[in-house]
Amino acid sequence: MFLSTLLTAQQTVTEDDYYRLTTIPTPEGIKLEGGGVLSLPNGKLAVCTRRGDVWIIENPAMSNGLQPTFTKFASGLHEPLGLVFHDQALYTAQRGELTKLKDNNGDGIADEYKTIYAWPLSTHYHEYSFGPILAPDNSFFVTANVAFGNEEWWRGESRVPWRAWTMKITEDGKMEPWATGMRSPAGYGMVGDELFYTDNQGDWVGSGAIWHLPKGAFTGHPAGLRWTGHKDSPIQLTEEVFYSKLDKRQVKKNGRYVKPENIRDEENPDFAYELKKSFPELQLPAVILPHGILGISNSEIKVDKTQGKFGPFSGQLLVGDMGQSKIMRVVLEKVKGEYQGVAFDFRTGFQSGVMRMDFDNEGRLFVGETNRGWGSAGTTNSGLEYLSWTGKTPFEMKTVSAMPDGFEIEFTLPVDKASAEDLDSYFGKSYIYKYHAAYGSPQTNIEEIKIKGVKVSEDGMKVRVVIDNLRQYYVHEIILPGVKAKESGNTILHPTLYYTLNNIPEGATVPVSELSTKRSSLLKKAVAVKKAAPKKASKTKTVLSDAEVQPLLMTNTCVACHHKNKRVVGPSFTEVAKRGYSNEEIVSLIYNPQPKNWPEYATPMAPMPHVPKEEALKIAGWINSLK
Repeated sequence: MFLSTLLTAQQTVTEDDYYRLTTIPTPEGIKLEGGGVLSLPNGKLAVCTRRGDVWIIENPAMSNGLQPTFTKFASGLHEPLGLVFHDQALYTAQRGELTKLKDNNGDGIADEYKTIYAWPLSTHYHEYSFGPILAPDNSFFVTANVAFGNEEWWRGESRVPWRAWTMKITEDGKMEPWATGMRSPAGYGMVGDELFYTDNQGDWVGSGAIWHLPKGAFTGHPAGLRWTGHKDSPIQLTEEVFYSKLDKRQVKKNGRYVKPENIRDEENPDFAYELKKSFPELQLPAVILPHGILGISNSEIKVDKTQGKFGPFSGQLLVGDMGQSKIMRVVLEKVKGEYQGVAFDFRTGFQSGVMRMDFDNEGRLFVGETNRGWGSAGTTNSGLEYLSWTGKTPFEMKTVSAMPDGFEIEFTLPVDKASAEDLDSYFGKSYIYKYHAAYGSPQTNIEEIKIKGVKVSEDGMKVRVVIDNLRQYYVHEIILPGVKAKESGNTILHPTLYYTLNNIPEGATVPVSELSTKRSSLLKKAVAVKKAAPKKASKTKTVLSDAEVQPLLMTNTCVACHHKNKRVVGPSFTEVAKRGYSNEEIVSLIYNPQPKNWPEYATPMAPMPHVPKEEALKIAGWINSLK
């Protein structure tokens, strides 16, 4: 049973005790839909909006009780989605060009709008361009979204060069095609001297994730392969070769294309790691961010370089998400030459979708927010907030490292040894996502993790978890509901880890003689058997409780768009209950949604054929119990 949501509710402390969220007031009439956020060397904050403006904000943290002041630095841009400060100028990626904005006369307003490099557009609404990000050699990286088909509105396509590509652009206007395989690469970040990006679930992308992006990589979405014949392409793989190995699933019925769906009970689905044998340029995700759990539309990657001003996670990655209006925490490591790592939940509760982030010199994280009409877990369509550390250290898993026989978990505070040595304090599962033309993927090949034993370090800061059934390339989701802090007795604030195991490292394993195999449940069971008295037969419980239904809602990704009591991307479960559907009608709507019934929601629900009928009925029964 997956109890992470229940456990969070039971905490005596909350995220707000450690990381405080402050909303920056915006003057009336300014729509601050933050496509880019940048802390400037002079302490001011630059924010570009998808409506085409760039604002400079003085005193954004409202120091000394003073209100921030807003100055419009630039306007008339075409949906800029990123900002960089370089050589005393701002640079932004519009839909069709990389633009330099400079104030030459010192009046605080840009008087130079210079095109550094322009690329084609087809006018499709989805052709966003993201960036730039500054490379170590002072060139710029820009990523470009796919468009979608006119009839096949679900299929990503690259109508013009260089859609679905990452471009490297120099100050003098030269462009180098860098990599392809992107679908909707809204997030990006330099980790050390290496480029990473995030993508969103969709066709050919089973779940959102973080990819390492060396030159010549193909990260999985085939749309950009249309341009690999270009003389400057670093990739030789062609569409023809790619589709000779995979089914494009382009089928017509009654003269119209049929949207491909996930095939339930599919015997031999394709997985990206298997296709890598045929396509060595195929880059697997470094860290998968399980869809519906760690976001639904992942955005910017920001490295904590505050040297402790933001708390105990210096050097780690923070990753935003638009749909769930939150930030996750990620730690990378390199095993056998490839990146992999662990992800955790970090901070929820932002007022709109988290799009862009940047730290100021004081260690505050400024967050630009927008939902662009798609809906998000927040209460507004846009926002500007900042997150600050309160100085208190939360009891968290600080990081997780892969080991030859399992994982080593490091904590921010010493653990209570008795709770950490109890195997009932740990449970989990491993799973993978399909690689196919259908939109997204359910968790597939799910297997319970078999924990052989644990070993707690002398100082209580680390626990080795030895596992019998590690699976290469799979996400290993492990929950630690019973591990407590030595001093406070608190359980872990975010008790679930998600480790993407691209490679299993070599090295020494823990001898069985050093492992704890204690289980408190065995002692409780023995006592219960001894004291048990005959019981009368009870009626079968037909409706699940909130705690019992939570694992089904999480596993089937219902929580990606729905909450029990409040509107998120879709209506609350309580609101659905008011419609008076029968359990069977709700199940039918899970498999075949009717967006026309909910015109007030901008994002139509996708069919969910992967939800087992038995589980769908249990979910429906619980929803109707909310009446």
